[in-house]
Amino acid sequence: MEAVKQGSAAVGLRSNEYVVILGLKRSSDELAAYQKKLIRIDDHMGIAIAGLTSDARVLSNFMRNECMKSKLHFNRPLPVEDVVTSLSEKSQVNTQQYGKRPYGVGLLIAGYDKTGPHLYEYSPSGNCYDYIAMSIGSRSQSARTYFEKFYKTFAEASLDDLIKHGLRALRDTVQQDKELTIHNCSLGIVGKDKKFVIIEEDDLKPYLDMIEEDNVPAATENTTNEAQPMDTDTPENAMDTE
Repeated sequence: MEAVKQGSAAVGLRSNEYVVILGLKRSSDELAAYQKKLIRIDDHMGIAIAGLTSDARVLSNFMRNECMKSKLHFNRPLPVEDVVTSLSEKSQVNTQQYGKRPYGVGLLIAGYDKTGPHLYEYSPSGNCYDYIAMSIGSRSQSARTYFEKFYKTFAEASLDDLIKHGLRALRDTVQQDKELTIHNCSLGIVGKDKKFVIIEEDDLKPYLDMIEEDNVPAATENTTNEAQPMDTDTPENAMDTE
């Protein structure tokens, strides 16, 4: 759980038709590229990660295999709840057996199936819960405070409004001396008649411009006495968290 808290923030929210996930990217060094925060699982599903990126790769590969098995055997996309259930069972075994450790990563799982849009939070203990909106990672409480204030409007929100809410919540998790840019932010969208897509770099600029224009104040402000995340930018730190 501590690895999840020290990873950079990820947020997710859903309406009646769409699910949006966003991640705040970090780089291990000034000369290094930003690490991926969003991973595509299938056409109808993707994840945002916070914690150990190596563990996230293991779990994402497992989820992809489960989705491919469903297409091969039944010729249909695997329901999101089935993927989450399989993931929970795989993770919970590690908490019982000697010589194994829980996966040090938290996930926000965004998916759309015949029952509608879904947003699940996965924790290292193997627990998974369905949410309207959720945030994980460092300073995630600021994003949750924003969601608690506006979540009643999410159900009927348009896709653009949903993205703006997500960007504002993610902006609340950023340190005071930094800001959201096209380089340190990733956006994932999936929904009705829309396959999962990841938007980054220049394609993200129109969405960032939307929250710059509205000048909506942040729900909360980061304070100097808030617990700081582990510095993962130093080469001495062996824990690779995202």
